[in-house]
Amino acid sequence: MPIYEYACEDCGEHFEALRPMKDADTVIGCRVCESRRTARTLSVFYAQSGGRTVAGTSGGNGCGSCSGGSCASCGSH
Repeated sequence: MPIYEYACEDCGEHFEALRPMKDADTVIGCRVCESRRTARTLSVFYAQSGGRTVAGTSGGNGCGSCSGGSCASCGSH
């Protein structure tokens, strides 16, 4: 079963859920505020080996999930 990423439109929480493909776009409650106003988001990833990008894109900051600045997820600056 794939892992899908979702975002809550009410509290802004981003969370993942392990769900069958047939349920990927079925409404799911937010893990924090329990709102049903959630939407599936685009999953991105980044892989590096030997200093070279081997999958995804760095987006210029070293991590596909960062929007710039310091990243708590990967430590990119």
